[in-house]
Amino acid sequence: MPPARSQIQPGLTVDLVQKQDQASGRLTRGVVAALLTRSPSHPHGIKVRLTSGQVGRVQAVISPTGGEHNPG
Repeated sequence: MPPARSQIQPGLTVDLVQKQDQASGRLTRGVVAALLTRSPSHPHGIKVRLTSGQVGRVQAVISPTGGEHNPG
């Protein structure tokens, strides 16, 4: 299950899937600029905008050490 909204905040590095990559599951890594989903959780992941301007749904939060951080 993707991380909840409470686990995501601006400045975190995340892996997300963009709309055009949903079929392939291709992940994009970037730094969160803004959270776009208002609900506490979403079955496909919380939608965010990255600092690069890309938009997608978060699949995993990447810890500062570079490993995945996906509690729960």
